[in-house]
Amino acid sequence: MMPQMRLRVKVSTGFNRQGSVLARNAQQRRSPYWSARHPVSPSQAETATAELEQELSQRIDQGAMELPLLPQVAGQLLTLVNDPRADAAKLSALIHQDQALAAHLLRVANSPAYMPRSPIMSLQHAVAMLGMSLLSEIAFTASIKAGTFQVPGHEPFVKHLWHHALASGAYAKEIARIRRYNVESAYLCGLLHCIGKPVVLRTLVTIGCQRRATVEPSLLLRLVDGYHGRVGVLIAEKWGLPKQVAESIGFYLHYEQAPKFKQECALTYLADRFATYLLTPAEIEEAQLREEHVLVDLNLYPDDVDALIAARDRVRGLVEAMNL
Repeated sequence: MMPQMRLRVKVSTGFNRQGSVLARNAQQRRSPYWSARHPVSPSQAETATAELEQELSQRIDQGAMELPLLPQVAGQLLTLVNDPRADAAKLSALIHQDQALAAHLLRVANSPAYMPRSPIMSLQHAVAMLGMSLLSEIAFTASIKAGTFQVPGHEPFVKHLWHHALASGAYAKEIARIRRYNVESAYLCGLLHCIGKPVVLRTLVTIGCQRRATVEPSLLLRLVDGYHGRVGVLIAEKWGLPKQVAESIGFYLHYEQAPKFKQECALTYLADRFATYLLTPAEIEEAQLREEHVLVDLNLYPDDVDALIAARDRVRGLVEAMNL
């Protein structure tokens, strides 16, 4: 269990650095799992906060962050899906290298979310039923979870982050289909837009342990929200992700400022909002969702929004399927 946190402060998490993100609205990012308690004097809190934030920022600037490695299978999958010579046999052989992953894929393929007409008994059968693109997507998603979305002592919050990533990816595909954008690219943008959050959280926990200091969850959350974009871009570069995915990670909250891929960043922002609406509806009401200016920017009409809202159960089913 995480020790009780004793620093209660207001933290400004904004910064103006290339590839960074500003928190659009702190209320939109408030975690249902953490609460602020045990206030101390403002001077003590401000000093401790400044020191923690300074060390985090220095680690990022100096390249001292411990970034997760892209799982070998995930990297090979990214290469395979872009290889015109790839076929079902190559995909099956790749996934069979990881027996746990292969078993997981079969569970997902047989879940109600994908509604197989008959039980899928092999990876070759799964490829035939779902197609190479979808099966590769499921395999990539499953393979990145273990190495990235793990922070001991913070399991409920990290689980929430993972579910949010899955829901954002699924909604990004729904939006892409409506607008006839590239669905596979949209999924990666949605799935990975907050990939920096668990990494920032793990780094803050490490810093706290090294300093023998307790850190209040509300402070952790604010710093995670403020710095995850910068760290996420570093991860995208290390993993060799497509440029539009890296830019979506860095600019989705301020997609208007995106230098090249505004469309992908706007789509990612909207997918993030719909994921929040699905998983923590207390944070955003349907009326608020319908008033988002990004709908105009993406040229989405009221009936398009109706379709996205109607997809709620389908998206929830996909999230549940990936957690089998």
